[in-house]
Amino acid sequence: MDDRRYWYNDGFQNPPAWAASLNDFGFTVLSASLLMSPLTEADTAALSAAEWRQIKLTAAWMGETADELLLKEHAWLPALAPGLPLPVPVPQRLGEPSARFPRPWIVTTWLPGEPADRAPVTRGAEAADALAAFLTALHQPAPNEAPAGQGGRGAPLAECSGGFARQLAEAIEKGLIPNPDAVRAVWEDAAAAPAWTGPALWLHGDLHPANVLTQDGTICGVIDFGDLFAGDPAFDLAAAWALLPDDTLDRFHAAYRPAPDAATLRRARGWAVLRAFSGMLIGEAGVRGRRGGKATWGPPAHAALRRLIATAHR
Repeated sequence: MDDRRYWYNDGFQNPPAWAASLNDFGFTVLSASLLMSPLTEADTAALSAAEWRQIKLTAAWMGETADELLLKEHAWLPALAPGLPLPVPVPQRLGEPSARFPRPWIVTTWLPGEPADRAPVTRGAEAADALAAFLTALHQPAPNEAPAGQGGRGAPLAECSGGFARQLAEAIEKGLIPNPDAVRAVWEDAAAAPAWTGPALWLHGDLHPANVLTQDGTICGVIDFGDLFAGDPAFDLAAAWALLPDDTLDRFHAAYRPAPDAATLRRARGWAVLRAFSGMLIGEAGVRGRRGGKATWGPPAHAALRRLIATAHR
């Protein structure tokens, strides 16, 4: 669930030694300081000014799992992107493993905007409509060869009860959950909801605030499709509780098509609880300076859990 825009952290301030091998392909891996610099201060000899503004090099230094994510984006996203109403990072080139660099890598279009964990939605009605239109367009029946969810993504909620209990206990221990019984009530209702019986639909698979871009207070793009898979739309619909202001959730559900039934919304609430736990724990780790933590993930996760509890009896 890492936001690839912020992989250049304290542990990766300068390109590693392998980056030089990409020069032969006409690309340059930049240091963190250059990535954050204005265009006029960067050496664009390897790319034209126009390419620089729209292309970002993403290399798989995160291990074999990242290889799979990159290849999945390259295989499926170019065909899906034209039908989506929001900009997404479309793969432009695929670099094959070689003796110089033994991992695949892709070049994708670079989108303007800031991740929503850093620049939350403020124009709620417009954002609700934009998110609903995006998911309506994406959630179409997927072919039989579409990838399945990994790491528990898309599994029946009842099979995730052990993970729920472990994360809840950890969050309680860290003082992050003021009302555990209310959280359990939301989860138990969601886990008891009827399963999805419709066709497996295309899903983003990792739709949290760090993977949604905003500009001028509304949603302007969606990134990081490495966890793309086919399954129950409730998995993606869960994102609304973390992304949208309190008074716009009903508008989002009304705008999404086909209108989600009660069982789908119950399942979505369960996935939203699990996403909230993850965001809260990663956020808390960031506040305390622990490895892998991201302080900006905490506030939207806490807001999502508050919204879920407040609307539990609706």
